[in-house]
Amino acid sequence: MTLRTLVLGGTRSGKSGYAEQLLRDEPAVTYVATARRDPDDAEWEARIAAHAARRPTRWVTVEPARPGDLAALLVGAGSSDPPLLVDDLGAGLTGALDDVGAWDGGGTVEHDVAELVEAVRRCTARLVLVSAEVGLGVVPETRSGRLFRDELGSLNASLAMTCDEVLLLVAGIPLRLKQPDQPTPEVGR
Repeated sequence: MTLRTLVLGGTRSGKSGYAEQLLRDEPAVTYVATARRDPDDAEWEARIAAHAARRPTRWVTVEPARPGDLAALLVGAGSSDPPLLVDDLGAGLTGALDDVGAWDGGGTVEHDVAELVEAVRRCTARLVLVSAEVGLGVVPETRSGRLFRDELGSLNASLAMTCDEVLLLVAGIPLRLKQPDQPTPEVGR
């Protein structure tokens, strides 16, 4: 059976480190880094470097250029391939929102989100997804903040329905929200 795990958490909750620990004993892992690089932002580049530095050297890092590249990678991964760790969905969603000009009222990412959820459903490799839980805070003051919160919240909810296991990290402590073979009733959003 394929195991698809969604690891959610707030800022600095330990979600990425926990997700990495889930696969620490694997001989090889494909680490899918969704954050886009920005050579003009030294602080952002330092964050990316810190994440990369803690990965085992036997892990291979892939940086998809477009949202569709991530979906294709997931669909193409077979059960005999190394596990995939995607970190993090919020960074990937930000890139997709950038690409369609959504911040200024341009296009939508509805197609990209549907394609990603379907790719997760079809992925037969061991898969661990990391995403920020955005539904516990205040309503953002800006349109772009509200757009990001709404889009990521919807993506997380769809993926939680698709994944076999869902964990929420709070203050570094994992809380199991869904375990394999446990049905999750769909609720209105």
